[in-house]
Amino acid sequence: MTDLLDVSQISCTMIGVEHDIETPQGVLHVTLRGTPKGNRPVILTYHDIGLNHKSCFNTLFNFEDMQEITQHFAVAHVDAPGQQENAAPFPTGFQYPTMDQLAEMLPSVLTHLKINSVIGIGVGAGAYILTRLALNQPTLVEGLVLINVDPCAKGWMDWAASKLSGWTSNLVDIVMAHHFSTDELTENQEIIQTYRLHIAQDMNQDNLALFCNSYNSRRDLEIERPIVGLNEETVNTLKCPALLVVGDTSPAVEAVVECNSRLNPTKTTLLKMADCGGLPQVVQPGKLAEAFKYFVQGMGYIPHVLLSHLNSEAVPTASMTRLARSRTHSASSMNSVEGARSRSHNNSQEGAAASPGHENQARPQTMEVSC
Repeated sequence: MTDLLDVSQISCTMIGVEHDIETPQGVLHVTLRGTPKGNRPVILTYHDIGLNHKSCFNTLFNFEDMQEITQHFAVAHVDAPGQQENAAPFPTGFQYPTMDQLAEMLPSVLTHLKINSVIGIGVGAGAYILTRLALNQPTLVEGLVLINVDPCAKGWMDWAASKLSGWTSNLVDIVMAHHFSTDELTENQEIIQTYRLHIAQDMNQDNLALFCNSYNSRRDLEIERPIVGLNEETVNTLKCPALLVVGDTSPAVEAVVECNSRLNPTKTTLLKMADCGGLPQVVQPGKLAEAFKYFVQGMGYIPHVLLSHLNSEAVPTASMTRLARSRTHSASSMNSVEGARSRSHNNSQEGAAASPGHENQARPQTMEVSC
């Protein structure tokens, strides 16, 4: 992990074209890799507080299996205002966009880049922003991978305590506690030190404080689980397939489970990574890349994916449809992604055999991946 944030280690495939795009809510820095391909969606990423697109996603997108899938998709990496590398400080009194406004900036970005639709990958604050985009503009978002998403408004007392404690003196500690559990902060010294130094030295502290304040002032997403077959078209919830990801020791576990409980069970999967903490996309990029492959495959893109660790065995599309649109009635956890593949055919048969009137309460599939 020592070279985790070393830009010199970035492969040439990570290099993209940088854009500073004017939107009605302000300027947004976006790095586009590849060229949008016809009607195929673009992968759109959005990072968490204390990070930028490189520190949040380079490890994942440099992973071999992820590079294989990005051969089929262009990728647009968004940096929140003032969070990109070498960002200039905002002027005194600058009014930073709210989380809603950050989401409202994205359609202008997509129009500018001639992108018709996206598959979003967001972490923390970025997951919230992409969820808000999907709620506001469902036709723009074909699927979402939401890591450490929190659909709830920040508690007023927590927000006030953070404000009263003073952002500048405690900002790094606040951001670290957002990313990592207490145990991780004391036990995983290598990655903790790497990220502490990144947040303290590489990020403009005033700009970061504004982004943190925006996230901590967010409102509830107000999503509600639909009743299948009754109010799916009218209830405020995601219309696209969603994969929720969290490490089982992450501070975000309860928030992600809460989000899972509010989403359409026929389109949502909760992937809980065992023995994995606050940054699954960094700690276990291989597992996440594999899950993302199945997710995209289940949406109908890339009919066969080659898994580098399975001796180039091609996996048919139907094998991970459950990951994109889980309809299983089983609530049992699975020990690995391989276990999900081996059971998916049986689950499909069981779902097909169920009577339409028998328990219309399908629950999202929960997968536990040993890291």
